[in-house]
Amino acid sequence: MKIDRLISIVVYLLNHGRTSAQKLAEEFEVSSRTIMRDLESLNQSGIPIQSFYGVEGGYQIMDSFVLEKQVATSHEYDWIVTALEGMASAYASKSLKQALEKVQSISHTRDTAVSVDLGVASEDNKTNEQLMLLEDAIKGKCVVRFSYTNSHDEVKDIQVEPVCLQYKWYNWYLIGYYEKYQDYCMFKLVRMDNLQATEIKFTKSHNLSDIKMKDNNNDIVHVKLYGKAVIKAKCREYLNGRITQEFENGDFEFSFSVPEHETFWYGVILSFGNKAKIIEPQEIKERIIKTCKEIQMEYGE
Repeated sequence: MKIDRLISIVVYLLNHGRTSAQKLAEEFEVSSRTIMRDLESLNQSGIPIQSFYGVEGGYQIMDSFVLEKQVATSHEYDWIVTALEGMASAYASKSLKQALEKVQSISHTRDTAVSVDLGVASEDNKTNEQLMLLEDAIKGKCVVRFSYTNSHDEVKDIQVEPVCLQYKWYNWYLIGYYEKYQDYCMFKLVRMDNLQATEIKFTKSHNLSDIKMKDNNNDIVHVKLYGKAVIKAKCREYLNGRITQEFENGDFEFSFSVPEHETFWYGVILSFGNKAKIIEPQEIKERIIKTCKEIQMEYGE
């Protein structure tokens, strides 16, 4: 319906800022002419939309405008409940539970065909205690200290400003800011010991969007392997990549991207034995060869 699209355009502009008519047309799957008519309708209804010309031109809503009315539909609230339920299955947060109950009171139909269970993220009591301590430290803008075992099995004492928590690659991570080095770093919670919050306050404010963007490109390695037909399904299941080439005998080439120093994907490749062979990069191929030689020597002795 047109009214739903008009509301969605307002929400989109509030969230994304200045946007071209072409981009809006692509987003809402209508013509640019229809978008222009919609923007004019919004202007006439009192929504202050500004137009800009030139290379960085487009349309945006004036900064002074605040959307005060409820704009989500009942089905959209169902999606919000689904997302919150998934998060609640991973983290026993009291504030998260309260937020879920509030939204559930609005959503009554629950006709979404999707559910999310992240129970695997709720690893043990220690992890949950760490999450709650770190969440409180982030809210209170307090520095934390802990001993940390890195991927080279080196144990170091760490003091950082905790910025945010992320669950990815089957593990919880803390993104922390080193005031000493003026930089951000990721720490896996399962590698932390003796975690404690201090009364030392943050030295600066942190922009989450910039930090997460930086993190997304951190230590990612792009791997290509040649696999026998019998491991095709396992590659898709455990390595989360794509088949780039298939051969008549069923063998294939497979590409995927992973954090370089994580253990899970590396162990999966080793478990394939002679059914998989790394094509690139060369350093991963050499690492596999070195590991296999060390295993052979251990069992040979």
